[in-house]
Amino acid sequence: MAGPADSAARASAAPAAKARIGKAFTDPSADAPDLGPNVDVFDPSMSKDDIQGRLDEVFKQQETNQFGEERHAELFKPGSYDANANVGFYTEVAGLGLSPDDTNINGAVHAEADWFPPQNATQNFWRDAENLAVTPTGGADRWAVSQAAPYRRMHLKGDLALDDGGWASGGLLADSKIDGQVNSGTQQQWLSRNTEWGGWTGSNWNMVFVGARNAPTGNFPNPPYTTVDQTPVSREKPFLYIDDAGAYKVFVPAVRKNSTGTSWSNGAPEGTSLPIADFYIAKPGATAADMNAALADGKNLLVTPGVYHLDQTLKVTRPDTVVLGLGLATLTPDNGVSAMSVADVDGVQLAGLLIDAGTQNSATLMEVGLDGASASHAGDPTALHDVFFRIGGEHVGKASKSLVVNSSDVIGDHLWIWRADHGDGVGWDQNTAANGLTVNGDDVTMYGLFVEHFQQDQTVWNGEGGRTYFYQNEMPYDPPDQASWMNGDTKGYAAYKVADSVTSHEAWGLGSYCFFSTNPAVVAEHSFEVPDTPGVKFHDMVSVSLGGTGTISHVINGTGGPADKTNQVANVVNYP
Repeated sequence: MAGPADSAARASAAPAAKARIGKAFTDPSADAPDLGPNVDVFDPSMSKDDIQGRLDEVFKQQETNQFGEERHAELFKPGSYDANANVGFYTEVAGLGLSPDDTNINGAVHAEADWFPPQNATQNFWRDAENLAVTPTGGADRWAVSQAAPYRRMHLKGDLALDDGGWASGGLLADSKIDGQVNSGTQQQWLSRNTEWGGWTGSNWNMVFVGARNAPTGNFPNPPYTTVDQTPVSREKPFLYIDDAGAYKVFVPAVRKNSTGTSWSNGAPEGTSLPIADFYIAKPGATAADMNAALADGKNLLVTPGVYHLDQTLKVTRPDTVVLGLGLATLTPDNGVSAMSVADVDGVQLAGLLIDAGTQNSATLMEVGLDGASASHAGDPTALHDVFFRIGGEHVGKASKSLVVNSSDVIGDHLWIWRADHGDGVGWDQNTAANGLTVNGDDVTMYGLFVEHFQQDQTVWNGEGGRTYFYQNEMPYDPPDQASWMNGDTKGYAAYKVADSVTSHEAWGLGSYCFFSTNPAVVAEHSFEVPDTPGVKFHDMVSVSLGGTGTISHVINGTGGPADKTNQVANVVNYP
């Protein structure tokens, strides 16, 4: 997250809620699957007051519950509802139609920052709104969030505000249609991918539009807009839905190339429907052995809301396997194991998961493709959608590397890889973590990549042909002194490093910020470190010294900057 007011404000954050709440609303249909105790399934025939009461009950528990273990999914069957869904921590609110327009909420589906005055949204993490049409009361709705809070596959029949008046620190709007105007307000950075809207207003440091219909005009840095007309290759996130016969299925969208706008506004999206019988439904209490047995038996995984401690690595070996989490389902590896390993196969889809490092160091938290992977997957790429990593915050967490991508052609669709800067178990020698993302595969594409606070190079890109569309980074807040944060003779480490051997790489819309609050005398030599070769191209970069607390000497290699107490913002349009 980013924002100079964060340090003072977080001291006043409310403690996590612990109270138990009532029994979930379940689908009474004879063929409905058991989705566990933390999923509510609402039907239009239910009492409006009962639905609203349940939504309010969940929100009351989750509004300030930043590091609790409670997880919830609030699912609406196709139909029309009068409801106000205020979305708190670890809560997913989603429709169960094949199209967002199958499920309409008359009222609101929103995120507010009232809990963190003065309306500071820089810690509004880990929440999700998906696959709904919303007709907002008064003509406007709000989604005031920062990292790990996607607004995805939504149809808002009005205007949308992305802040609550105070600081806000970035997020994702994807595969969504906003009939009115989007106002980014105080958002420091934002990615809009495959969107349609009546208009956009607002800017701060780094606003990126990829495949967005009616993107605003202007060029970085005045205003700081980066526009890429088409999304070169993408897969939308799989989702749970109910078909016309009442059967539960998971829809897996097809690959799109050179696309603009949403996947659904011109009719049924392209893709494959999988019956719920093809899934092992993991509910709280399920073990790693249970899930691995199901994977070995050819099943996909539907992981319902909860925290799952893993004493062995989940091993995905079958092509086109789907692992779909609901309600920010959380995987915590114990005893130093990796949470998940994916073989070098086609078309695996990982979605809606929070990987929370355990107290014993893991060499990696997730590996996609084994070391040395070399197969091409261009026709059926593996994709990671809303997959988030956390080291520390709820407890001491340790991981040398968080995500390692060895396979080629992988698509990253909204990743937040975070070494915690606040919460429990946080300190230079406590939640130790060297690197956030390491890419060894070729032709890997990232949309909406957030990597923050790691102690060495935060993103390391060794593969050829890589592309990143929007990158947000904060350097670690807590180097105790310069000597503790040196890369050989270089002061500090890079926010994003492309290996010297790479000859082809391109990135658009990148921001890196420092806030060396432990020791403001600390200096980072540069944000971005890349080889000087014509095939490596970076566009629209910004370095910021938040509140002038620390120095980034250059933006990229020896170019641009400084960002420091005197000049807090430094921009570079193109490199080389």
